[in-house]
Formats: sequence, C-alpha cells, structure tokens
Amino acid sequence: MKNPPAKNLMAHQLGPEQRAAAWEQLGNQHFDVVVVGGGVVGAGAALDAATRGLSVALIEARDWASGTSSRSSKMFHGGLRYLEQLEFGLVREALHERELMMTKIAPHLVKPQAFIAPLSHRVWERPYMAAGFFLYDTMGGAKSVPRQRHYTRAGTLRMAPSLRSDALVGAVRYYDTVTDDARHTLTVARTAAHFGAVARTSTQAVGFVQDGGRVRGVQVRDSESGETAEVRGHVVVNCSGVWTTELQKAAGIRGRFQVRASKGVHIVVPRDKIISDVALILRTPTSVLYAIPWRERWLIGTTDTDWKLDLAHPAATRADIEYILSQINRVLKVPLTAQDIDGVYAGLRPLLAGEDEATSKLSREHAVATDAPGLVCIAGGKYTTYRVMAKDAIDAAVPFLPAGAPESVTENVPLLGADGYPALKNKAHSIGQDWDLPHDRVMGLLDRYGSMLPEVLALADEDPSLLRPVRDASDYLRAEIKYACVAEGALHLEDLLARRTRISIEYAHRGVACAREAAEIAAGVLGWDEQRAKAEIELYTARVEAELRSQSLTDDAAADALRAGAPESRGEILEPVPAAGLPS
Repeated sequence: MKNPPAKNLMAHQLGPEQRAAAWEQLGNQHFDVVVVGGGVVGAGAALDAATRGLSVALIEARDWASGTSSRSSKMFHGGLRYLEQLEFGLVREALHERELMMTKIAPHLVKPQAFIAPLSHRVWERPYMAAGFFLYDTMGGAKSVPRQRHYTRAGTLRMAPSLRSDALVGAVRYYDTVTDDARHTLTVARTAAHFGAVARTSTQAVGFVQDGGRVRGVQVRDSESGETAEVRGHVVVNCSGVWTTELQKAAGIRGRFQVRASKGVHIVVPRDKIISDVALILRTPTSVLYAIPWRERWLIGTTDTDWKLDLAHPAATRADIEYILSQINRVLKVPLTAQDIDGVYAGLRPLLAGEDEATSKLSREHAVATDAPGLVCIAGGKYTTYRVMAKDAIDAAVPFLPAGAPESVTENVPLLGADGYPALKNKAHSIGQDWDLPHDRVMGLLDRYGSMLPEVLALADEDPSLLRPVRDASDYLRAEIKYACVAEGALHLEDLLARRTRISIEYAHRGVACAREAAEIAAGVLGWDEQRAKAEIELYTARVEAELRSQSLTDDAAADALRAGAPESRGEILEPVPAAGLPS
C-alpha cells in the first residue's frame, strides 16, 4: 500500500500523536523504501523518495541529527581546500548545492558569510591564492555573493582588529555560508513527513528481515518502550554514516567499501573575544581551521584525527582543545584561554577508507553500493552535498521497486519554512509589534523557522508566558521549547537543549541552569510526571558532567571511557544482531 496523500496540512508536525500513529504504520504497511538513519543524508533520502511519489519509512535510533549532522562546522561550503587536491568536480558540485540552499531550498536556514584568508608571504602567496579563488568563483562560487577581493595589511586589520599585524601581510576575502546543521536536518526530515514519509525517532534497526536471498525490511525496536516490530519494504537504504559497518554486519555481509571515522572538535567562545566583521580560515599543519561568527559567539575548529572508540559519543580531550587554541592564537593579539570557552562539541565524519593513514586526506567523495539484493548503502561525502548523496542512493534503490520511480525533483523542492520567508522578513517589524517582540528577536526566529514562525508564536495564544525568554538562555523563547515537543519530535531534555536549541554549546552552564524550566514546559506536552521530569534533569546533568570531565583528560581512550559511562537518555541502545550471510 502506498502512503496516502498528505491530506493533513500539518503532517509535518512530529508530535506525540504522530509518533504513536507512525508506530502502527511501520508495523502494518509495506513500503517502497525503508531508510535507516536520521542524519542529513537519511532525511534527504527520505525526502527524495517521498517527492518521487514513493511510500517511505524513515527510522532513527536516537534523535534527528544526533550524530554527525549536529556536530559539523555548520557550513554549506564550496570545499575551497579541495582545489589544492585537484578535486574540481567535488568543488563544482558543492558550490552548486551551496547556491541552491542559499537561494531556493533553504534561504531561511543557510546564510552567506564573508571569510578572509590571511596571507603571510609577500611574493608568491597572493597570486597563488588569487588563481585559486578565480577558479572557485568561476566554478560557481560568486553567483549570488561577491567575488574575491584582496586587502592590504591595513585593510585586513580594519575588518578584523583582533588579528596580530605581524601575523599577516594582507588577506583575500571570499564568501561561504553558515547554517544550524541540526535544525536544517530536522527540517529536511519534517519536509519528508510533509510529503508522506512515515518518520520516527527512537526507533532502532536491530536486524534485517530476509527472505528468498534478499533483504525485505528491518527489525526495529522502540528505544523508549522496548517494543519490537518488522518494517517491510521493497528496498532498504542504509544511511547510517559511521555506523555503516555495524549495519552491514547485521545483514551478514561485508560491504563494498569501508568507512573510517574521523573526529572533529570545535570550541565556542563569546563574540567579544574576537573583534572581527568576517569569519577566518587559517592553514594548519594538517588541514584548515575556521573561526565562524555564530549568533553572539564564535565557532572555532576543527581537528581531524582517526577515531576507533564509541561512535555515539565521541569525546573531546584537553589535547584537542589545546590544539585548537594554539592554532587560533597564532593570529590573535589577545590569546584565547580555556577559561574563555563556553562550549565544546565533538563529532565524527564518515570517510571512505583509503591507504593513506591521514584522515584529512581521505576522500570526501561519497560512494553508493548495492551490498546485497534489496540493500543499498551510501557513505562518505560531506554535509554540503547531502542532497546529491540522497538522490544517488534512491537512484540505486529504484531497480528494486516493481513499478520503478520518476527522476529526483528535490533540486526544485524548498524545505518547510522557505516558501513565504522573504515576505515575512519584510513584515518582521509588524510581527514584532503584533507579538511585542524586539525586531532582532523576530529576525532570529525567522532564521530558525522561516515561514513556520506563526506556528511557534501561536502557542502563546493560550499561554502568553511562552513569549518570555528562557531563564539563563535568553537567546530562546519558552515557546521554542514547547514547539520542539509539539511539532519537532523532541522526546528528551537532550533533544531540546542540544539540537532543537543549541543551548548545550552556547552557554557556559551547558544547559544545566535552564534544564528545570525546559523540563517543566516539556512535561505538559510529553506527559511527564514530577518523577520523570526529575529523571530527565538528572540524566542531562550527568551527560554534561561527563563531557566536562572528559575534556580535562589528555588521551582519547580515557576521555571515551569517562564519556561513555554517562547514562543514555534513551535507555538501552542495542547492538545490531548479526545475521547469516546474504549473497552480494
């Protein structure tokens, strides 16, 4: 049976009622495509399939974007440094996708941002960089943003007064973008649901349904209740990122490619610690380092090191943090210290394994393979090209569909919140007057919700207190916490404070100071009693304490052991059950 047409105009609201209905659908409906993994590629694959008219199930063991897709450098970027590796096709593809996001698909979520690349050599570096940026601009890097512009030392210091004058002889300015990766991934998943996909978090694939020598679905377990079910479909698409190998073992196969995890760590400091009108990109001995304006803060990172420990909760160490500080301090007049840091986060990139041991040199290209009849796997790639990855994965799945499928249309499908966004921006002043909100507050909300903002503010019709800022996290309204539970699928405090909002990395208290208030708001929607609310606060506090303690250790193994010891908000997450081998 196909998914019924989306008659409910609020199908994108992933609240408690939808969650209960989705469980019934997963167990009773036969789908064209079953997508495993709720990161940006899995959500994108579900959207791609749903907009081709296919029936789709999208399942995620934890939360939307709970892995790699909430822990990136928070950019759609053109891959400037890949020019040096002569990966021109990857750069051209990334620039095309960046342009689509800025102008058509997600203009409310993806914003242009000026960067400077400081120059430190007088003779050769400027013409070398100019040639590279000329290629970059010509390939599509300057369609809707300015082309490269060169600055003297004095001109650079006027843009970025915090830079040391002896650390540069000038700079080149260019443009990339910045985005909230977790909210973007969530919006992709909600858009897939809007077009009919059955999307559900806390729903773990623990094994595969196999019959007649092929994969015909997945065995799933509700991570909240422990209930189990079978989700059947013509084809399963494995979009599990760094968990790819674990899912392949559950199917009893050896995949056609291997995935290695590379750890990337970022730190977050207050905006006044670096005085600059532009973002920075700096060369490091192994890769590049970004310093990116992030609301009232700076994101600085990343590292790029091999990781073979816990995939769910990679731990940042003191060594990682000291490395980032040492690299950024090479160019700052007033060095940053550990005491300046408000937030730290660590994520894992799923890289296609190669012979070179340096993860920074492994391919950022993606690969798609049919690992077994009825099982398609995709891995590698980068956040910027998620839409292309999703298209390629569904293209590979089409041969397993009895009736085939049309071509992908996601290049022309705006995400929820994009339609009408420019008009609401023009009405920001009147929206502020109607709801008694400052203009900058309205603009910030529009950049998170786009044209869905009226849904958020409407919650205050019955409870005006929802228009007040969250205590100890004043960048967010109380209404945003409630909306996350009503419409965005949040089930735990961690979901609210780490991904629906970014309080866990934006405030020095890491969300602990406002956990009680958030729990009280969530309780009314999710049906928590006082005991459950207290347990959520204790779980979240334990998570934060474990992360802070792990960041004081110097080696990965010790930090991992400490971080992994914190309890899971979703209770027990099982290891996938190994299966007998399938023909490949």
